Amino acid sequence: MANLSKRGLTTAVVCSDVFQKLGQAQARVFGVPDLPLMLIPHPLGGLGIEQVKARADHVVPQFVALLAQEKQNG
Repeated sequence: MANLSKRGLTTAVVCSDVFQKLGQAQARVFGVPDLPLMLIPHPLGGLGIEQVKARADHVVPQFVALLAQEKQNG
């Protein structure tokens, strides 16, 4: 993901909210400190398909907003 971001592509990482600080730290380590994190409620493992879909539905508006922002800026 870091390499794609460094190439100028719109990128984001989906991670559960309890791993937000880890995601931010990893983004800094890989040289993309502003890499957007799309947070979903924890946990993801062990969920049924409807619960997984609900978590995906949670981040879709965030990603659409990111794409719209990139379109305006670029």
